[in-house]
Amino acid sequence: MKKLFTATIFIFVFYTFNSFSQPKIIFDTDIGGDADDLGALAMLHNYVKRGDCELLAIMLWTTDEFAVPAVDAINRFYLNPNVPIGSRKDGTYRSKDNYNQIIADNFEYKLTYSDVPEVVGLYRKILASAADTSITIVTVGPLLNIQRLIQSGADKHSTLSGSEMISKKVKEFVIMGGQFPKGENEWNFNGNMPGVTKFVLENLKVPIVFSGYELGVKIKTGATFNNIDPETPLYKGFLYFSEHAPWMKDQFKGKILNNSTFDQTAVLYAVNGGVDVLWEKVTGGYCEAGDNGGNRWVKRKNSSHSYLKLIETPEFMAALIEAIMLNRFEDIAPPEEE
Repeated sequence: MKKLFTATIFIFVFYTFNSFSQPKIIFDTDIGGDADDLGALAMLHNYVKRGDCELLAIMLWTTDEFAVPAVDAINRFYLNPNVPIGSRKDGTYRSKDNYNQIIADNFEYKLTYSDVPEVVGLYRKILASAADTSITIVTVGPLLNIQRLIQSGADKHSTLSGSEMISKKVKEFVIMGGQFPKGENEWNFNGNMPGVTKFVLENLKVPIVFSGYELGVKIKTGATFNNIDPETPLYKGFLYFSEHAPWMKDQFKGKILNNSTFDQTAVLYAVNGGVDVLWEKVTGGYCEAGDNGGNRWVKRKNSSHSYLKLIETPEFMAALIEAIMLNRFEDIAPPEEE
């Protein structure tokens, strides 16, 4: 009975959730520091290939020197070279822990930091031309880009303020961040930028769905990439991450290690939904953010906030996410009967 039920879930996930919708997604990422951003971006490109979503732009919170080349290389590898990239113009840096350079060194790219537009201007350009309430913004890094968008004023793209544009054009935010119902110091809510998350959550007037730390930390993927073509961004990026990430390198034995799927869960929800199948959407409250990465869920009626609570097994979720990252939708097998 368990096998039959989970097989039914699998079929429902891939062939029913998006029968009537194709989300238009802007992806805001701090790619390079954790491999989950790379996995999430691979998912989005595979969804685009299937016609499950539109990827309107990739916005970079990170100012790593090789972030733009890496994302451009990934876009080209997945045959989507025209996806716009926006970057935060706060100067660049290098980090030997980040896997962006290894991707840029091994795959073709044409764009660098100076070649792409400033992120808020690109946000405003895309939102100005969009239909009302048509855009889903998925954030999988700290929220400074969103704060700056909210604070932006009229420009050549629109007479609306950033806050007005968001309220008019955005259907939903999917935010990977925080911990529910309570957390002390989650990276995306901290970002070494005190007060940013608090400002954003207090000033967004559209629905927000949170995919919290407690969700992705239970779902481990990555080791399966040891068996794929090594001349792929997933292999190169995850291998380098396993060897160099401060919290991974002590366990590294020359093979890709499993890692948490924080960002992949946000993308999975944004495209596939899955409420009452994969997770419950907890409502009836709002996320109150502190100044330095902490948060708590506060009960309130008529709130536009909600968060996801896992109801499927982590093992099933891992297989599901791996199938999407590898564009092997037909390969997934239901969990063994217990």
